[in-house]
Amino acid sequence: MRRQRVVLCYPVEPCHVEYLQRRLPEVELVDAGQERIAEEILQADIFIGHAKVPVDWEAVVRRGRLRFIQSSAAGLDHCLVPAVIDSDIVVCSASGLFANQVAEQAMVLTLGLLRDLPTFFRQQQQRRFIRQPTDDLHGKRVGIVGFGGNGRRLAEVLMPYRVTIRATDHFPVRRPEYVEWLGEADRLEELAAGSDILVLCLPLNASTHRLINARVLDAMPGGSYLINVARGQVVDEPALIAALADGRLKGAGLDVTYTEPLPKDSPLWNAENVLITPHVGAQSHRRVSDTTRFAADNVRRFLNGQPLWNEVDKRLGFPHPDKMVLNDPDAVARIWGQDATM
Repeated sequence: MRRQRVVLCYPVEPCHVEYLQRRLPEVELVDAGQERIAEEILQADIFIGHAKVPVDWEAVVRRGRLRFIQSSAAGLDHCLVPAVIDSDIVVCSASGLFANQVAEQAMVLTLGLLRDLPTFFRQQQQRRFIRQPTDDLHGKRVGIVGFGGNGRRLAEVLMPYRVTIRATDHFPVRRPEYVEWLGEADRLEELAAGSDILVLCLPLNASTHRLINARVLDAMPGGSYLINVARGQVVDEPALIAALADGRLKGAGLDVTYTEPLPKDSPLWNAENVLITPHVGAQSHRRVSDTTRFAADNVRRFLNGQPLWNEVDKRLGFPHPDKMVLNDPDAVARIWGQDATM
């Protein structure tokens, strides 16, 4: 019987490839990288990674060989094109795998704005030492848009700050006791109206593209903050720029932007009330190793015909909460309970 060909496209090192080969001895592994992925994926039975270069997904589907995609990212806009959605290809995400890092990034952006770090950064460059009032996180009302792996972990991290936490999600189930309210996704404006800080943790798909528009921003209280650790295209960026410029929003913390890299002529670069980081929310010294352990676990399950972790509803673009790997303590221990390196 022909060996299954597993094509990799994420920044693996030899130790990661060796680990995968030990866990999956019956497969043929190909480390395509971004340079060769467009060609190699046509010969793949299983794909692990995130192609950041153009891939002819229609040709992949027509070829009929690819059976399983294990994304190395939580967001699936890189592969969930109509041809893949309509095919029999099974897709799994990395949802929740980097929830700790995304939560930390959201906290950095939030606290940086509240404690007015943009002003102090500028003063530091000018060698000026000027004290001035700052804002507080304690006592704030925080709204989380998207209560999947990242949103739930953020809520856990926020809890000790004595904030009021409310959230919306497509699947508003299993509300933790420290979350005051968990509502349907279509109650977004209600959530925005009661949030001093609105944090975006939702996936990008057809229904969330530019979901955070002028109407949602207008619903937010005066002097509030928007934090985006999701995808840049869930925000109507001109509406955001206008809300920041006229003072409706006090500030925005953006790990992602509509176009990446952010164009040099974007007004966001010079906005005094904006913190920008270059889409590093999921970055960690553990990232590639944790991804490799999870991928090995899930590919083994796929080959054995077992239920998969993070299997995506391709129409929605994300997994049902019941399919999340975070629900399995044994899997969590195997993936995260080891040293960062292979």
